[in-house]
Amino acid sequence: MITTNTTPTGEPDRRIIAVDFDGCLCDSYWPELGEPIPEVLAEIKHRQRTGCRIILWTCRCGEQLAAAVDWCAAHGLHFDAVNDNLPEVKAAYGCESRKITADEYWDDRAVRRGRCPGDPA
Repeated sequence: MITTNTTPTGEPDRRIIAVDFDGCLCDSYWPELGEPIPEVLAEIKHRQRTGCRIILWTCRCGEQLAAAVDWCAAHGLHFDAVNDNLPEVKAAYGCESRKITADEYWDDRAVRRGRCPGDPA
């Protein structure tokens, strides 16, 4: 994974990262809780220490969501939001969108389509 400590101006990295639970933070054994994926846990904790805001972005709900949040806490990971946008995003848009707003989406089932702004030519 790419690790960024600060922005080019030396300021803390304030990007928003939405990270999936099953298959990303832990092995996917829905509805059970899988074994941790250490390199992902280490990287997301590092990103949080450098200023990134972290959202748990998962299809889990109810008791399964509570179990996932507890699992993450037991592994030293705490979130700025869970399946929700950050308060400053809600204020900026003046509404609550069902789509989570983030700069990065970490998901084991992601497929990248085309180039994104900022990609090397």
